[in-house]
Amino acid sequence: MNDLFNSFMKGPDENGRFGDFGGRFVSETLMPLILRLEAEYEKAKTDDSFWAEMNDLWTHYVGRPSPMYFAQRMTEHLGGAKIYFKRDELNHTGAHKINNVLGQILLARRMGKTRIIAETGAGQHGVATATVCAKFGLKCVVYMGAHDVERQSPNVFRMKLLGAEVVPVTSGRGTLKDAMNDALRDWVTNVRDTFYCIGTVAGPHPYPAMVRDFQSIIGKEAKEQLAEQEGRLPDTLIAAIGGGSNAMGLFFPFLDDKSVNIIGVEAGGKGVNAKMEHCASLTGGRPGVLHGNRTYLLQDDDGQILEGFSISAGLDYPGIGPEHAWLHDIGRAQYVSITDTEALEAFQLSCALEGIIPALEPSHALAHVMKIAPDLPSDHIICMNMCGRGDKDIFTVAKHLGWDMTGAG
Repeated sequence: MNDLFNSFMKGPDENGRFGDFGGRFVSETLMPLILRLEAEYEKAKTDDSFWAEMNDLWTHYVGRPSPMYFAQRMTEHLGGAKIYFKRDELNHTGAHKINNVLGQILLARRMGKTRIIAETGAGQHGVATATVCAKFGLKCVVYMGAHDVERQSPNVFRMKLLGAEVVPVTSGRGTLKDAMNDALRDWVTNVRDTFYCIGTVAGPHPYPAMVRDFQSIIGKEAKEQLAEQEGRLPDTLIAAIGGGSNAMGLFFPFLDDKSVNIIGVEAGGKGVNAKMEHCASLTGGRPGVLHGNRTYLLQDDDGQILEGFSISAGLDYPGIGPEHAWLHDIGRAQYVSITDTEALEAFQLSCALEGIIPALEPSHALAHVMKIAPDLPSDHIICMNMCGRGDKDIFTVAKHLGWDMTGAG
């Protein structure tokens, strides 16, 4: 796989396409902004000073490299495969999101933008954006579905503490899709001074590739760390997928390593069924266009986007990044779904066995680890991305488990 022509790492093409997916489906008003962003990123990619600043911030502000942790008790409990966590929940702000936000805001500063807008579901991208804006003295506006504002109140408070304006979005079901819709409307209205910091590997080109490139620090570190600790590549990579940035960040540096099995875990909600009470776009959706790119979507027979469902606000999105759609169709990666109930079980097991309170997003990935690890040999190495910590989810989990958070019970 060393020949670039045969490489899985060569995309997207000049039109922003990964096979049949991706592209740039935006209004004429946005096209000049998109083209300028693409040009600025193309310059930054080969600018040593840009990457020197990124590496300095990743090291001294974010706290990279994040550890590669051998989950010994989890491994012993499940039997079978050897389980490692790539611990991006230990980053500053508690998730992988800041890896990408730093890169985009450095680009925004180069472009002379003074106002940053973002969408957020679980709130981690919003917190990361508010954090970096505070560091650089930039105005920050975060669009968040009203439903997510309610179930992710700790992160709403954090964003406001950091100086961000949080705008609850009441359209639709008040979740991540609706927040992204309103953010795009804002961008069209405020083209002069505003930069849209997208939080996942979706949206119009160049966002999917750009976000992937910034998040690829996860996979690059993982490859080096496992080489040092185990002397070889992992056998299986596993990561949760909403839009798919943490997964793409882990997967991308391994795409041309044919021996590595790659598994993305979608939110199965109440089960992948005809009622669409899930967010498993690849398992239960079909191709269409949303938020500037062509990808797999949850939609009805008329092409209307359906509302997804998940206990996890960060996975509650009716689409998926176009590169994941391409990897799915060509068979390089496998995509599965995990239900809310299974994710809650994994959440509790991580707390009990490893003393790690995971976010509900990586709890989905861990639930799939729990399914497959017992049937694998003891020399099989699984690397799972622990992409976020669970502080933000404790009230949601307590409600679903029937626990009293007042201290009275």
